[in-house]
Amino acid sequence: MRLGLNLGYSGSTFTLNLPLVLEAERLGFHSVWAAEAYGSDAVTPLAFLAARTERVRLGSAIMQMPARPPAMTAMTATTLDQLAGGRFLLGIGASGPQVIEGWHGVAYGKPLGRAREYVAVVRAIWQREKPLEHKGEHYQIPYAGPDATGLGKPLKSILHGRADIPIYLAAIGPKNVALAAEIADGWLPVFFSPERMRIYRPSLDAGFAQAGGRKSPATFDIAPTVPIVLGDDVAACRSAVKPNLALYIGGMGARGKNFYNDGREDPGPLPFRQEGRGRGRGARRAGGRGRALRPARADPGAGRRVRGGGGHHAHLPDVPAGGRSADGRAGRLGGRG
Repeated sequence: MRLGLNLGYSGSTFTLNLPLVLEAERLGFHSVWAAEAYGSDAVTPLAFLAARTERVRLGSAIMQMPARPPAMTAMTATTLDQLAGGRFLLGIGASGPQVIEGWHGVAYGKPLGRAREYVAVVRAIWQREKPLEHKGEHYQIPYAGPDATGLGKPLKSILHGRADIPIYLAAIGPKNVALAAEIADGWLPVFFSPERMRIYRPSLDAGFAQAGGRKSPATFDIAPTVPIVLGDDVAACRSAVKPNLALYIGGMGARGKNFYNDGREDPGPLPFRQEGRGRGRGARRAGGRGRALRPARADPGAGRRVRGGGGHHAHLPDVPAGGRSADGRAGRLGGRG
């Protein structure tokens, strides 16, 4: 197992805990990751950190696919990778309809088909085998729609970069997890528990099989974001984690479409069971009237480690400490995802 640091995205102002990042690098952390929602972006902090770090890998968790054409993402990834000396990790995901349609002003569409085309275009640009041409349901390159000028022509990237920049796909549902195993180098899960690997194993195996033997658990990176709180009071530490869980499980997305709380989309039980009715106040604060959260029962006899080969690592997100941080000071550990 390897450790990563997840810096998350901004609140009303953006700050970057550079001393924490430098300490993570000193301690040998594998990677530092930045996120985006509808405030700060994931790219700018990584560019800043590329100039201030030397060894730690720098990843996006995630860059929203519908917010950028695949060519723009390929350009950004190659530029960052070269500035960072080959340390960039491209994490991408579909985000959700409220952000994509409500903020970016584009159709959410069909995430599975779009992700497959998106990754194919990005890899084709990196490979530079020929001028880029792609004719799919979601992307036409060169563009050939009814409002096209007809002047577009296939182009090849001016910038020569790595063709094997690792791609991580954020995924929740069974089909998305299988797609990640098939076309990506790694998977960014949420609310992941190695004790419940049986929930995801069929999807991962199906994706590996679809890849035609080119993929296996030994070469596939699983990189979940894991909340870490240090303290002597277990209840206080657990309470520090609950608000973020409540936000995602009870309040993320639209009332009728929350991918984190939709049994049809979720491949199995979440690490926390949901009790009560409604998604109102309980979605915004732990212990609210809407619902209560309590740990689900672990699988009988489950092991304590992720199984299936190397390459697994955990992102440590920013959660208010229930006690004290590792150096004895009250404060925070990690970065928010």
